[in-house]
Amino acid sequence: QLQLVESGGGMVQPGGSLRLSCAASGFSSDYEAIGWFRQAPGKERVGVSCMTRNGITTKIAHFVEDRFAISMDNAKNTLSLQMNDLRPEDTGIYYCAGGVYDYFCSTVRPMREDEYQVWGQGTQVTVSS
Repeated sequence: QLQLVESGGGMVQPGGSLRLSCAASGFSSDYEAIGWFRQAPGKERVGVSCMTRNGITTKIAHFVEDRFAISMDNAKNTLSLQMNDLRPEDTGIYYCAGGVYDYFCSTVRPMREDEYQVWGQGTQVTVSS
């Protein structure tokens, strides 16, 4: 069973940066799409970024494009999310998630929470002055 453990969250001032990491263990090869969702206080969880395990497809949600970047270290089975120029609206719990099929990460449609079967416990990101 795939297990995902996030780290790297914290509190930062507006304009600052954070780098989130997601360590994958278990049957990671069974999951072809992996990505990041976030849930702001009182709001639904939304997809932020994803990539296919083969690295062919990467997706960044429009509301964080030009500020966030996703990457994967296959040797370490670690997914990262580099977040720059953070804004108060980026505050929330960030979750790493894995989906079985590569088309769950697509540049032509939004990420869907119900297509990702395995979830980490989440890491809190707070952007505040």
